[in-house]
This record gives sequence, structure tokens and C-alpha cells, in this order.
Amino acid sequence: MAIHLNPRQQQVLGATIRHYIATAKPVGSEALLEDFNPRVSSATIRNAMGYLEKEGLLYQPHISAGRVPSDSGYRIYVDQLVIPSEAIARQVDQMLSAQLNLEERSFETVLRGAAQILSTLSGYITLVTMPQANTASMRHLQLVQIDPGRVMLIVVLDSYETQSMLVDLMPAPDDQVPPAEQLDRELQILSNFLNDRLKGRSLSEIARLDQQELGQEFERYLNLLRKSLIDLSQRSQTSFSTQILINGVAEVLRRQPEFAELQQVQTIMQLLESEQDQLLSLIFEASEPSGKRVTVRIGAENPLEPFRTCTLVSATYQRGSVPVGSVGMLGPTRMMYENAIALVEATADYLSEALSQST
Repeated sequence: MAIHLNPRQQQVLGATIRHYIATAKPVGSEALLEDFNPRVSSATIRNAMGYLEKEGLLYQPHISAGRVPSDSGYRIYVDQLVIPSEAIARQVDQMLSAQLNLEERSFETVLRGAAQILSTLSGYITLVTMPQANTASMRHLQLVQIDPGRVMLIVVLDSYETQSMLVDLMPAPDDQVPPAEQLDRELQILSNFLNDRLKGRSLSEIARLDQQELGQEFERYLNLLRKSLIDLSQRSQTSFSTQILINGVAEVLRRQPEFAELQQVQTIMQLLESEQDQLLSLIFEASEPSGKRVTVRIGAENPLEPFRTCTLVSATYQRGSVPVGSVGMLGPTRMMYENAIALVEATADYLSEALSQST
């Protein structure tokens, strides 16, 4: 059942959460008085806090302590009260633009730089996925003769990752291979033809080439190319799907008291290092049905047990309108949500723009 708060209750909830985020200490009514009009009494604030506690949005860790936000309290705060910081969004965009240059760097290097900048600014762990090969598109293809009867197929994706495979032109012992010079010419013509027809299409889409699309003049290459492209597509998905760039572990240990417990940190690190398939499915997803670009999973909303004392903020970056990778930020539930949401969204926007310029 939805919880409906009046303006005063919303104000008290927001003030309580902001105080707790700033101090990491339970918040009493007296601490909130300075946030309100002087005519508002401590008793009025206590009544509002009591209602919020009754609804499960705040709780007392000890009988004599003030209140701290619950996961449900943070959820209402994020959904109804948070306004992402435009100043922080501008700051990260300026830093990314100033320090990263796609014309001089590979896209992977840009992603690593973005992860570093994001963790430094936030003090949280950042998780940036490599573009997924099944959604990455072809930037360039080249067929090169290596040995008599053997050709190297080289595919450069729009993420600047390069995939290659040796193709044997003699699948049967009695097959005839053209002379070397003739084969070089045919391979160059075929490479030009394929680049013209297939640039901007995904590997999985290219692997479904048919004879009509390829052209009768290249019919004898069709089956070999199709098989090789299918193999490349499958191999690319295996090699890149679990690549998540992780940064900021030292920052979160140094700056966040919630990560001071060694056992908790070890459990989280084990998940980050050895369970990246699970992690990828969690942070690489399309926008929420509500239309919000940024997904915020708070505490128990996280399906992975080690993350249930944390908040995970994530957004996808795109090639055109297709999500190809993600930017994530992992920190305590006592998180600066105004900053975290702005940082993740601005970084995802920057990477989308960088990727579009590279194609």
C-alpha cells in the first residue's frame, strides 16, 4: 500500500535523511529545528517523526537514540524528494571532457578514465561495463591473406575492440584456391563490399548474411564467412560480456564508515571479483518503466545478498537508441543521492556521446 505524506512529513523525512547522510548519527528532533521556520516547534517535528516511524520510514536503532532512515524511507526520498545536482553534473562533464579524448585514446581507455574520475568525485565504488559485443556494431572489416589458402578475418567494433579469426579456404582436400595475387584482389574487393553494406550493423546481425545480400560474385565465400562471423559473435560475447571495470575500493574504505567492517568488505569484494556474470545482469539493463534513466536499488531491493546493506545506482550508455553498456556506483545506503544520481547520469550521457562520435 502506498504511503502518502503531507508536506510537513515530507520536509521532516528529507531533513532527517540529509542530517543522517551528513553525520552518520541518529537524528533527534532538536537537530532539525534549524531546518524549519522558527515558528515550528520541536513537538511538531517529533510528531512528524513519530508518524514516519509508524509507517516504517524511520526507526530507532536504540531506545534512547534518535531516528535513522529505513530502506523504505530512502526509497520515498529518492522517488519524491531528490533533485539531482546540476552543479555536480556539470562538474563531472567538464572533468570528463578535459581529461579524456576519444580521438587520442581507445574507448576502453576512456571507460577506465571515466571510472577513475567518477570514484574520485563520489567516494564510492564505480562499476563501468565494456560495450556488450552482441550490441556493438561493426566499424570496419578486413580480409587479409596470411598463407596459401588461409585468410585472417579482422573486425573492428564501434567500441574500438578488435576481433580476428583465421579462415581456412580449403574445407575439403580437393578445393581449389585462386593464385595469391588474384586472391588478394578478391579479398580487397570483398572487404570493400562488406564495409559498404555492413558498417553499423551488429555482429549477430552480420552473421545472418544470406546469399542474396552478399551477392552472387562472392557466393563461394558465403558459408565460410557466415560460420566465421557466428564464431566471432559467440566468442566476443564470451570474452567481453563479463568485463566490468571496477574502481574506487580504496576510496570507499577510506571515506565511508559503513565499509569499516572487514567481513562485509571481503564479501563484497569477492562478489565484485568472481561473480561478474551476476553483477552484469544487475547493472546492465534498460531504463526503468517509469521512464527514469537512472536505476536506484536501495538495500534489500538488491537481489545479491552482499549488496543488501548498500545502494547501487546505475544507468546505461547507448549507441544511438540501443543500450550497449552501463555505469554503476556502489556505496552505503547513507548515500548522497542528489550527487550520485547526477554523477551516474552525466557520465552515461558523456559515454553515449563519445560512442556516437566514434562511429
